[in-house]
Amino acid sequence: MPEPILKVDSVTKCFGGLTAVNNVSFQVQPGEIVGLLGPNGAGKTTLFNVISGYYAPTSGSITFKGQDISGKQPYTLATHGIGRTFQVVKPFAGLSVLENVVIASFLRYPKRADAERHAWQILESTGLADRANLSAASLTLAGRKRLEIGKALALEPSFLLLDEVVAGLNPTEADRTVELILQLKQQGMTILIVEHIMRVIMNISDRLVVLNFGEKIAEGAAAEVAKNPLVIEAYLGEAAA
Repeated sequence: MPEPILKVDSVTKCFGGLTAVNNVSFQVQPGEIVGLLGPNGAGKTTLFNVISGYYAPTSGSITFKGQDISGKQPYTLATHGIGRTFQVVKPFAGLSVLENVVIASFLRYPKRADAERHAWQILESTGLADRANLSAASLTLAGRKRLEIGKALALEPSFLLLDEVVAGLNPTEADRTVELILQLKQQGMTILIVEHIMRVIMNISDRLVVLNFGEKIAEGAAAEVAKNPLVIEAYLGEAAA
């Protein structure tokens, strides 16, 4: 088995007296899609923020491609090849769709002409090229979520964290986003995804990691995790388990 691209080792994150993530460990192999599941308040976004550098872990470590990245800043991690989207999409509303992606492209392409050329490629691959010159504020929710993915891809990451990129979309829009995610996997991208729409995360994930009250309660293939009594209880209550 190849060396994991990401190792989360005994990570704990506390905010004062609140422990949001407690002693969580798992690994992600190159080319995998790993789904991060859990009820609201389980600690998923906090863990995303620790992995992507927005929070430093209180204890434990994050290793990416063999290098300890614990507590490194997001812009440093972006240069290492980690990109992420955000659950609440906030494009640069006063700029065009193209300009939004150009800004992210500057990380790899300092010259404006090169950044624009790269941004156009991203827009074509994400299905936004026909809206390149529109204001980002004019996009629908589906368009803004796709732009969020586009901005992350403009960083040329090898590891992508997707935070609820399907939530709130209608079935057709959701299916198109799933197609895009699977295309990225086929191109060699490694993905860690948080999503509440079960049919999506169960179908696209190679493995699932489940959190509840900040702790990992299950890990494995989707069919295996779906039968886990702890997972059933976390989502449906003790009576269902």
